[in-house]
Amino acid sequence: MGTLIGHVAPGFGFLLIGLWHLYNHIKLHALNPKSYTSPPWFPTSKSKYLELFLIMAGCTASISMELFIGPDRHQPLDPDGTIPSNHLHNFEHSLISMTFFVYAAFAIVLDKIHNEAQHALTNLLASIAFAQQLLLFHLHSADHMGPEGQYHMLLQLVILVSLLATVFGIGMKKSFLVSFVRSLSIFFQGLWLILMGFMLWTPSLIPKGCFMNLEEGHRVVRCNDHEALHRAKSLVNIQFSWFFILVTIFGVSLYLVLVKVYGGNNKVQYFSLGNEEEEYQEDKTSDDVESQKKSIVDNPRSFIHVGNTFSPVDIER
Repeated sequence: MGTLIGHVAPGFGFLLIGLWHLYNHIKLHALNPKSYTSPPWFPTSKSKYLELFLIMAGCTASISMELFIGPDRHQPLDPDGTIPSNHLHNFEHSLISMTFFVYAAFAIVLDKIHNEAQHALTNLLASIAFAQQLLLFHLHSADHMGPEGQYHMLLQLVILVSLLATVFGIGMKKSFLVSFVRSLSIFFQGLWLILMGFMLWTPSLIPKGCFMNLEEGHRVVRCNDHEALHRAKSLVNIQFSWFFILVTIFGVSLYLVLVKVYGGNNKVQYFSLGNEEEEYQEDKTSDDVESQKKSIVDNPRSFIHVGNTFSPVDIER
């Protein structure tokens, strides 16, 4: 991260995973509304673990870019073996990728052993990954004061939603709403990271009164005065509100479309109460005697059967 491609590439990954989960959760719920159970990940027809393999590959590429490809000397340490201040954010970003790699790797292992706690443990690992992501963005060594800090603060809100929804999913695996919110928040994460990449590292998109300044090896957006800074942060808030509305519209619209496509076989059967009542009355009058006889035979503890066990002599007594 710290560059346009460093935000757009992982953002595109989050966007694809969120969209993949959103599509599959809606489809699964539309096909099985009564027996729906939320899986932590979804297999594909070509490769069962394709989703998890792609996560591991993306994390590996991110770690390599942060620690070995991006730095000038192709390694993140100073000659004396210490971490330079301009590479602190590289280690922070790589740790996020490492945690998601651990989640994907253990998700495969847990699926192979078919343990009863597989679902809960996989969601727990995903929760740990989101918690790590939230912690490192909150304690980020990069700038927290300018427009970049405002973007990161709002990103933390979306990550928090992903974390809470994943934690709730451990004990509420039959809740479609929890899975829907989790998937949509992951999609939102990706969309927001992509927006950050373009808005912070495209000179023509920098807010009026602000400029790009090279600090500690990477470019940071700075503003000329407090008024320009306040305006830049307000524009970030407005962008977040726009995207929040658009993501909500997209999620609900996708739900309505997929339910219409896949939910056609689960339509509720309606019937007339009047006709049903008439048929019930006819059946009741014709079968009343037979039903009573059957109840006497089948239910030896019924009141009628007990009454018939007394002989006339007993009654006279």
